[in-house]
Amino acid sequence: MKHKRLAMNKDTRLTIALFLIPTFVFYVVLVVVPIFQSVRFSFYRWDGLGPPTRFIGLANYKEILHDQVFWKALKNNLIVVFVSLLGQMPPAIFLAIILTGKIKGKSFLRTVYFAPQIISTVATGYLFYYVYEPTFGLLNQLLRSLGMGWATRGWLGDPSIALYSVLFVICWKYIGFYMVLFMASIEGIPQELYEAARIDGCTSWQTVRKITLPLLSPTLKTACVLSIVGSIKYFDLIWVMTTGGPARSTELIATYMYKKTFLSWQMGYGSALAFCLFVIAVGLSLLFMGLSKINRDVSE
Repeated sequence: MKHKRLAMNKDTRLTIALFLIPTFVFYVVLVVVPIFQSVRFSFYRWDGLGPPTRFIGLANYKEILHDQVFWKALKNNLIVVFVSLLGQMPPAIFLAIILTGKIKGKSFLRTVYFAPQIISTVATGYLFYYVYEPTFGLLNQLLRSLGMGWATRGWLGDPSIALYSVLFVICWKYIGFYMVLFMASIEGIPQELYEAARIDGCTSWQTVRKITLPLLSPTLKTACVLSIVGSIKYFDLIWVMTTGGPARSTELIATYMYKKTFLSWQMGYGSALAFCLFVIAVGLSLLFMGLSKINRDVSE
């Protein structure tokens, strides 16, 4: 019996390995190797034509430290991180709690709130580009029809509000994604806990505060890390709607890296920016997880 179990375990491990090996190979080829190649290229002055030959050491990184556009882009990235966390997590948790309760039409509402996630980012960008259009755009037309013509403006042409106009679209698009994560977590909470709370006379708010929110913590932590990493490397929606303008008010590290790499043909400098982007994303994620652990230890 023991030998039979060992043979079954061996077969199971072999089956798992056979399924994992292709995924691992793809990951190494498409993720790990490009990261190391990017780090190697960052030590060269290279235009992308032919093999890199002019080794310059840390010159690209020294140039980044004195690059005002990089620091502007980093500031914008941090704003995106902060606003995304505040603009996505609370609404997503609220919707998840409401739509896992006993309300009419919740299947329809789930579909409605998740729909923005299904729409391609490029289509979303073009849609809101025309919504924000200053002359004939839907938003300004609506404001005029309400007698609020004084509030109309070039939403994507004003450097003071362009980034926040795009951030509204980002939050609108991704709230549904995090809502689904939180709904799955809530539906995994044992119903016995809620029944015990009702027997003890807890109100709906007390049940949410004492049971739902604490048990959502692991999912919330994961969602926050996903949001942080996604905000740091965000590119497509910004590129479609503003290409980093006006006056670099919506410039992010990813858009600046793209311009340097593929428009200015500074492959070495672009690779250095890409590695900085990777380090910042990992660093912020580790910082958040460290702060979360400290907060949990203090609470306990």
